[in-house]
Amino acid sequence: MSIEQVEAYLEKRRRDFEDRLKELLRIPSVSAQPDHDEDTRRAALFVRDDLRASGIAAELIETKRHPIVYGEKLDSPGRPTILIYGHYDVQPAEPLEPWLSPPFEPTERDGNLYARGATDDKGQMFTHLKAIEAWLKTTGGLPINVKVLIEGEEEIGGENLEEFVSKNPQKLACDYVVVSDTSQFAPGAPAITYGLKGLAYYELIVHGARSDLHSGMYGGAVANPCNALSVILASLKGSDGRILIDGFYDAVRPLADWERAQFAALPFSEEVFRASLGVTELVGEAGYTTIERKWARPTCDVNGLYGGYQGPGPKTVLPCKAGAKLSFRLVPDQDPSTIRELFQNHVRKVCPPGVTYEIIDHSGAAAVLVSVDSPGVKAASRAIEAGFGKAPVFIREGGSIPVVGLFKTKLGVDTLLLGWGQNDDNLHGPNEKFNLADFHRGIRASVHLFAELAKDRPESAR
Repeated sequence: MSIEQVEAYLEKRRRDFEDRLKELLRIPSVSAQPDHDEDTRRAALFVRDDLRASGIAAELIETKRHPIVYGEKLDSPGRPTILIYGHYDVQPAEPLEPWLSPPFEPTERDGNLYARGATDDKGQMFTHLKAIEAWLKTTGGLPINVKVLIEGEEEIGGENLEEFVSKNPQKLACDYVVVSDTSQFAPGAPAITYGLKGLAYYELIVHGARSDLHSGMYGGAVANPCNALSVILASLKGSDGRILIDGFYDAVRPLADWERAQFAALPFSEEVFRASLGVTELVGEAGYTTIERKWARPTCDVNGLYGGYQGPGPKTVLPCKAGAKLSFRLVPDQDPSTIRELFQNHVRKVCPPGVTYEIIDHSGAAAVLVSVDSPGVKAASRAIEAGFGKAPVFIREGGSIPVVGLFKTKLGVDTLLLGWGQNDDNLHGPNEKFNLADFHRGIRASVHLFAELAKDRPESAR
């Protein structure tokens, strides 16, 4: 059987694929809300049964919360093995008022499918399941070995997945992980994401007196935690956008010349970007373009502030504590544990007298960078060009996907980040959508990915 016959199957089943995706989207698998635990399990069963119907041996693996769906088809000895990762859980849909159609009733408008989970990640994940189906129903086999790992806790941290991956490196052994949970660069500009930023997230709490005090009676004699916190936060960055923590940039890997040239060639307008956000000016580290700062330079941002009186009208209070939540987005070669130590040293040095502080470490993940010259990336590039009719651009992302680092650490493999979504898909927000044409292009690209990877011979067949 030729790949043209597999593609003919895709065309024949086009509407069936859309209807099947709508069935999955109707399941409100909100992993964060216990009231939806039964629905989340229904989504897991749906994915398992869909894999089984395609011809994949699939099972539910129970965890302390939501089950993991695992399946495999390992009938191609000597050929590469890929591990397809995705998640069937979704973010809460609230607030409901801005939705133009019910979030769990998939609705087509202007070539898009609107529903919670349409692009994050049910729609994108489903493209690979349908590619598997097309190969198996047409040829009875796959040109490569495939393992499938679909979890139900990505939106709540994925702790049980981390435990499962750590305990099962042989079961999950592969040559590449394939993830479609990102976006294209722009409409008509498919992309391979070869870099992700890391993350170091902290909560800084400054303590003063045992209780709130009258600001007239005690002001000027007792340190104000809000003032002290402001001093600390203001010390983190200079007016040129540089982070002022000693040693912060020591491990930063500079951008290669080819990367800066490729970023500059992308169809990106800083003025259009600024206007789309409704801001008066774009700011950031001096000496770098907006794309370079977003994708490949480390950042420091205050994500939340609290302290003192927040109600209506005045209250002359000297608060007993104040806090901030802040994140550092990291780039390749920066170690989150090292950043923690540097941050702690900086706070110790600049903290004003009369207060104490504590630092709570919320999360951390290393940055990821995949060689664009690897056989897997080259195969993915050819597959995307076949599926989308245009060669992909290579991009980085400012966000972090901890599971990608997990696969690198525990399985020792790179992840192919092949995003079919668009930047305006409103993932996590109201009126989330997925372009149906991109849904079908993604399936076709996945079909070709299997064929292109089959041309590669790994160093050791797994």
